[in-house]
Amino acid sequence: MSTQRPLRVSQSIKRELSEIIKRDLQDERIAGIVSITDVECAPDCRAARVFISVFGDEAAQNNTMLVLNENVGFIRGEICRRLHLRFAPELQFKLDHSLERGAKVTELINKISRGEV
Repeated sequence: MSTQRPLRVSQSIKRELSEIIKRDLQDERIAGIVSITDVECAPDCRAARVFISVFGDEAAQNNTMLVLNENVGFIRGEICRRLHLRFAPELQFKLDHSLERGAKVTELINKISRGEV
């Protein structure tokens, strides 16, 4: 088995999932800026962990994760259909706070450079 396949499938899932969230999941509970930071695919490509960053308050983060988990069956089917996979990978969504932390660090650096801190 090629070691490149899980990496290619992960990148493809990331790209397609972005499109699905943007265009196909029309739910008002998805608020803030939603970004897929990483996708880790199992070696057999039958499971994937999807790291989601939601730039917004805690309620927006919780609601977005709720919508994704409620629609996981639809999302799996769409990914399988779009990527022509034999098996729809099991998707596990994880909330990723790295972009939020990065924005806070940038804000602190800007305050320091302006002499506010």
